Amino acid sequence: MSQVAIKSRDEIALMRQAGRIVSDVLDALEKAVAPGITTWDLDALAERLTAERGARPAFKGYLGFPCVLCASINDEVVHGIPSKRRKLAEGDLMKLDFGVSYRGWFGDAARTVAVGKVSAEARSLLDTTRESLHKAIQAMKPGNRLGDIGHAVQRHVEARGYSVVRDFTGHGIGRKLHEFPHVPNHGQAGAGMKLRRGWSSRWSRW
Repeated sequence: MSQVAIKSRDEIALMRQAGRIVSDVLDALEKAVAPGITTWDLDALAERLTAERGARPAFKGYLGFPCVLCASINDEVVHGIPSKRRKLAEGDLMKLDFGVSYRGWFGDAARTVAVGKVSAEARSLLDTTRESLHKAIQAMKPGNRLGDIGHAVQRHVEARGYSVVRDFTGHGIGRKLHEFPHVPNHGQAGAGMKLRRGWSSRWSRW
């Protein structure tokens, strides 16, 4: 059975630096999202900002992925490849998934951005998934179980008429981009491995 790599306080501090770079770049990308911009433009911006911060793109070249940014629009769930032909339009939902390697540690996060004015249905989806992220974070505490995290997400979104994607999960992170365990968006409360201090994961925000 695979083991979770427990991190020390100093290692978590380094991971926090990598995560801060990811957050800063995602903030800049979110501001750049607008009708008419291409996903290729966003990828180029992400690459430039990563280099300026002394980090290395985590995704480019990983399992053959050709770009720095995963850029997925509307019903594309994840792992969209940036393109010069893909222009954002008013009302789109733009999913930005981005990661870096910094001083030997990885940071990785995702968020979804409204392009201009979006429909009430799209806004409801954004609000619900953001709320589910907060529910998941609240469940991530020592003594809880892995299943408590997914259960918190599943219960919140299903109560509002949505469903969770079961083909993709969150995951551990550290010296590798993907580490054990898988962190699904569904689960049974009280089930699975017990959470310990020093356990770090990558979580996506829609």
